[in-house]
Amino acid sequence: MVLDSTFLDTCVWKPDIFKGKVVFVTGGAGTICRVQTEAMVLLGANAAIVGRNKEKTDSVAREIAALRLGAVVVSCANTDVRDVNSIAKAVELTVEKLGRIDYVIAGAAGNFLADFNHLSSNAFSSVVNIDLLGSYNTVKATFNELRKNKGAVLFVSATLHYYGVPFQIHVGAAKAGVDALSNALAVELGPLGIRSNCIAPGPIAGTEGLERLVKNKDECMRKVPLQRMGSTRDIAEATVYLFSPAADYVTGTVHVVDGGSWHIGLLTGGNMYPVELTKRNSEILTKL
Repeated sequence: MVLDSTFLDTCVWKPDIFKGKVVFVTGGAGTICRVQTEAMVLLGANAAIVGRNKEKTDSVAREIAALRLGAVVVSCANTDVRDVNSIAKAVELTVEKLGRIDYVIAGAAGNFLADFNHLSSNAFSSVVNIDLLGSYNTVKATFNELRKNKGAVLFVSATLHYYGVPFQIHVGAAKAGVDALSNALAVELGPLGIRSNCIAPGPIAGTEGLERLVKNKDECMRKVPLQRMGSTRDIAEATVYLFSPAADYVTGTVHVVDGGSWHIGLLTGGNMYPVELTKRNSEILTKL
């Protein structure tokens, strides 16, 4: 699901609530982070999306810019969040083109299914480096802009580490670190006027994570307390709230958007793929 101009007709937010602001998004060409960026742009912000794949990042930047007349979306392609110097170059480009950075979404992530016995140390560290180190590097590189503009950071976390989810050891460990990172930053950077929060999506329809983790989507939906799958718009709406003036006193929180799913341990309730690595996952692990 992607957003279009009808979002403005159906959302509760004032148009141009983010006029004059700039959001810097790692993973901006991905499913969830793209829609987060679209919502911010439709509500007046300009944006920079950061990604490794040039063709995809450039294309998504053009598509998001077309959502609002006068919007400017900068493509920071060929950027590796594991390298703080690489992100620093993306920040320089963003400030050069857009003049500032007010909001940061740290959403770059890596994931694949792997049981512990088949998960190599290199594969484990690869995910931790993208998700956790990449999140740290993102804030490190944008810090001066955030301090100057009393900005806000939003980390894209998960609920996987709230209970034991098989085949997701690497991701659960990385996201637990992201939550801890955000909490510490909220305390350290709060006196500078910088807010830091996490958003933790649950089962979101149309995302690669759901496709990999859930084999029976109808059964999964019935087990969600709110009786429906989440949408990327649900994540976008929560993102707008956490960046909006309505959340000016909200920092150091983990904002779970999952319809109540984690309370019943949904992903450990019989919806997981069986203990067998697909050929694709085996090839990924071999490369790592």
